[in-house]
Amino acid sequence: MIRVHLRFLNLYLKQPNITRFLLYFLMQTKLRFANTARSQFFATVRQRVDAYFRENGLSPHANGVMWAKTAFFLGGYILLYVLILSNQFGTWTMLAMAIVLGMFAAFIGFNVSHDALHGAFSSHRWVNKLLGDTFYLLGANAYLWKITHNVVHHTYTNIHGHDDDLEIAPGLVRVDADEPLRPWQRFQHYYAFGLYSLASLSWVLSKDYVKFFTKRFGFYDNSSHPRREYIRLFATKAAYYFFFLVLPYLLLDLTWWQLAIGFLLMHLVEGLVLGLVFQLAHVVDGTSFPVPINETTIEEAWAVHQMHTTANFAPRSAVVSFFCGGLNRQIEHHLFPKVCHVHYPAISVLVKQTAQEHGLPYLENPTFGSALHSHYRLLKKLGRASE
Repeated sequence: MIRVHLRFLNLYLKQPNITRFLLYFLMQTKLRFANTARSQFFATVRQRVDAYFRENGLSPHANGVMWAKTAFFLGGYILLYVLILSNQFGTWTMLAMAIVLGMFAAFIGFNVSHDALHGAFSSHRWVNKLLGDTFYLLGANAYLWKITHNVVHHTYTNIHGHDDDLEIAPGLVRVDADEPLRPWQRFQHYYAFGLYSLASLSWVLSKDYVKFFTKRFGFYDNSSHPRREYIRLFATKAAYYFFFLVLPYLLLDLTWWQLAIGFLLMHLVEGLVLGLVFQLAHVVDGTSFPVPINETTIEEAWAVHQMHTTANFAPRSAVVSFFCGGLNRQIEHHLFPKVCHVHYPAISVLVKQTAQEHGLPYLENPTFGSALHSHYRLLKKLGRASE
């Protein structure tokens, strides 16, 4: 085990593209990736990606295209919100704008918040912090996201009991063959999509509170938080409720139930978009759900683990890439989370080539529809038999 720690220390000191905190976390936790030295895959692909940026004189952070996308999504979100509060439109028009506002909130999450919270948007920490705080526009908590997503999910991808992203709707949706099979899950390939639409509403009303006070995520100790984060959790939630419930009620010629319907539909659309994109990256045919040996060891290198548990979808669709913030190239994101997503198309060629050379899978669904169908098939399969 000492030798394993030394190998991680060597990787830690050389690492420009994965957060050092994540690697330090890997060294300290009880669930370890034991086979760190056998595969040269990550060392090779990292060298090639670094060489790509160096030889082309490019920064791995945001470029002009990324800044234009950021202005488009943030500007569109603010414009829609202001237009709704102007009270110059009919009820049905405002409802339609609320639905589009929910979509823009999800797109901000994908395109702006996600990169910034990973430190991929800029080399300047304050820029990442400022743009990462756009996550509060979704009604979600940026601090908790960095724990459950950046650290836990990116470390323990698709490991049941550790990867918090697998906890879609415990007891209702079964996405891992090692979970108990319940009778109603026979129909989960129908009702799961409805549950996905509740993702955003859950974030706003309950999930962040529950996760904040959850003591552990697998082996991750979540029992202690800075005092400022307690204040920020409740202050930002209160601000969100004010701007999206109280202020519209005061300014708009709507009844309380009309306002409630608009708020609900906005979040149902937002939640469905968020839920689908994240599920299509990890819960499709071909992705694995590894079981730790003796509950302590994954018998493969961390980067190899990512290749087995992650899939791309619609990688050649400019439209999907634009709106999903590069999350349709999830393989590249998991290997290089500190590289801005606008660079994924270029480095994907290097990642795929290196994976083939090392005999590793490079999972892809060519279109959004094929990925959706693959996810549907897997839900149907896991709802009917323990396979």
